[in-house]
Amino acid sequence: MENIYLFMIIALAILAIADLVVGVSNDAVNFLNSAIGSKAISFKTIMLVASIGVALGAIFSSGLMEVARKGIFNPEQFMFSEIMIIFMAVMITDILLLDFFNTVGMPTSTTVSIVFELLGAAVAVSLLKIWSEGGSSSEVIQYINTSTATDIVVGILLSVAIAFSIGAIVQWFTRVLMSYDFQDKANWVGALFGGIALTSITYFIFIKGIKGTPYANQQFDFTDGLKIKDYLEAHVFKIVSISLILWTAVSFLIMTALKTNIYKIIILVGTFALALAFAGNDLVNFVGVPIAAWQAFQEYAAQGIPANQLSMAFLSKAVETPTLLLFIAGMIMVVTLWFSSKAKDVVKTSLDLSSQSDTKERFEPNFLSRGFVRLAVAASEMSSYIIPEKWQKKIDKQFEQPAETIVYKEDEKPAFDLVRAAVNLMVAAVLISIATSMGLPLSTTYVTFMVAMGTSLADRAWGAESAVYRVAGVINVIGGWFFTALIAFVAAGLIAYLLSLNVRLMTPILLLVAFGLLIRNYVSHNKKNKKNKEEDSLIKAESSSVQGVIQESAQNIANVIRRGNKVYTNAINGLAKQDLDLLKKNKKQITKLSSEVDDLRDNIFYFIKNLDESSLSASNFYINILSYLQDMTQSLEYISKVSHKHVHNNHKKLKFSQIKELKEIDERFERLFENTHVIFDTRSFEDIGRLLTKKNEIIGLVTSKIQKQVERTRTEESSPKNTTLYFSLLSETKDLLSATMNLLEEYHNAHDSSVPPASIIDESE
Repeated sequence: MENIYLFMIIALAILAIADLVVGVSNDAVNFLNSAIGSKAISFKTIMLVASIGVALGAIFSSGLMEVARKGIFNPEQFMFSEIMIIFMAVMITDILLLDFFNTVGMPTSTTVSIVFELLGAAVAVSLLKIWSEGGSSSEVIQYINTSTATDIVVGILLSVAIAFSIGAIVQWFTRVLMSYDFQDKANWVGALFGGIALTSITYFIFIKGIKGTPYANQQFDFTDGLKIKDYLEAHVFKIVSISLILWTAVSFLIMTALKTNIYKIIILVGTFALALAFAGNDLVNFVGVPIAAWQAFQEYAAQGIPANQLSMAFLSKAVETPTLLLFIAGMIMVVTLWFSSKAKDVVKTSLDLSSQSDTKERFEPNFLSRGFVRLAVAASEMSSYIIPEKWQKKIDKQFEQPAETIVYKEDEKPAFDLVRAAVNLMVAAVLISIATSMGLPLSTTYVTFMVAMGTSLADRAWGAESAVYRVAGVINVIGGWFFTALIAFVAAGLIAYLLSLNVRLMTPILLLVAFGLLIRNYVSHNKKNKKNKEEDSLIKAESSSVQGVIQESAQNIANVIRRGNKVYTNAINGLAKQDLDLLKKNKKQITKLSSEVDDLRDNIFYFIKNLDESSLSASNFYINILSYLQDMTQSLEYISKVSHKHVHNNHKKLKFSQIKELKEIDERFERLFENTHVIFDTRSFEDIGRLLTKKNEIIGLVTSKIQKQVERTRTEESSPKNTTLYFSLLSETKDLLSATMNLLEEYHNAHDSSVPPASIIDESE
């Protein structure tokens, strides 16, 4: 039996590495959000500063993994065999849960996940032990550290509401005082803001950072016999006052003598501080359980007592983790930070929800988001009656964004400005510092995310165009947090139960399942990324002339034609073969294509805004071709939908003559689409005229098939469903042909080979 525990220790070591990877991928949003969103500094610089913070935080961590050992359950109530089952269940659950959130790009709390996993596994093992001894379920209270668990739940719920509210209030006052023209304010204004922000962040480093290091309990002459952590808490006012004066003076010198942007300095220091604290204090969430298991195994090997008789009471004592293990953990975290694509997805979700400009909204509105927005609108209208109109105008003026002097590409535009980024970091640092000094448990993820959402609301980033989508996104994320707690508790408990049935058999089985799911998620995530970068995805036009738009949009047309041709052929083939899987996949393909065309239409506003007065005709051309593209995708979507519905409902097959006629039309359309694709792919627009001469011929072919079906319906027995389907297909085919020909005519009439295309000059280059 001894070999199984050695195997479990090795497995837990591997799981610890995997947990570091998935954990950092999710928690990276805590300290990267503000710096990346504001584009204050280059991405490499941001990552370098964050990496230094993570590495130092891990190395100088005290390594006291209290949460994993005695924070949630009472270790003296468990034997070694039971504690190993708890730890194995926790780690398997943790990597799968965090990897799931990373895959869908949603931020969650590694603290909440580990706490509720420990709670779920401990409760499951406790109940099994109690029932096996004939006890009552109520005795489980003796095994669980209920006070800590309750404090954590209450602290987390409060931190969500408080972080959002404080973030919104501070950002509102900051914007009213500084406006969007903060760069033009007097140097003393920026210096004072820098002093306040840097004081908040450095105090955060002292309180949150030093507490997690071995130096926290040391005494020096200047501390008057107090430990460093006690000295910091006892002299808060003095430390803050001195820091404020010092940092304000330093900020003024930086702005005047060095001519350096103080807001960028704040963002750099804030990113470093949050990364430092993250690694120093959240490291327990990833490696605390395996290290506790390793220490338990060492005790087991030294004592020589049977696993089911060795009490784990020694885990109640503080045992430090070797620095080498902390160093290795820190390096794994740094490497993950640089190379994890899932970390970028999680950060993107947060940035999209807080962006000052319009983005592609990934969350659909729901009744809750609509209700909250209506309440907010009503509250805003009521406030207009309370606040004098003169004041209201002055406040509104402070929130007016200046006209952009730089034309950004879509992926290069900052999500928000430097002031909001600085406020995000400052408020998060202050709230975490206060909670830490008061001994209140909280989740850094929840605090940093909700502060960012609060500042977004106050900064009027959630306008009438985006509010319902952004609020829906926040509700989804918060709902995901409750989902984290529930699933962590239930899944860890279930896995602990399965391990308890037969630990020798279930341990390798569950490990294989876990790593199989991780590999599957990794493969599917890579496929998704490749699809997002695939060549046939549609691109937004940025040219400012008709000829420029013709050249730039040609690839879009080629892609739509090629993909549309495939969709039409698959619909006919699916009907002919009664192939439900093919028709189902076909529906997904046309839905994706239709969504991309809708995205292009959503970009019309920004396209027109980029035009100069001499190029307004380009907007008419662009609007027309997008309209024809939408007509084409709508026809294809309908054809795909009715074909799938017919086969899915097991209606009577189309007759051989009907299938033959549809294939004849399909072959004729295929030649048209292939020729059209070649023209746009090679930019041979002069050949469009040749295709337009075939219009009447193809329309005549479709019309003749409609006439034949009319005659069949009058003279032969036929299924009403078949007849309806056939007429629908032919009718939509005519509409598809009409939209395609209108598109070709638009290009044929607008193209002028003698005029070189003109494009927008990117002033940022």
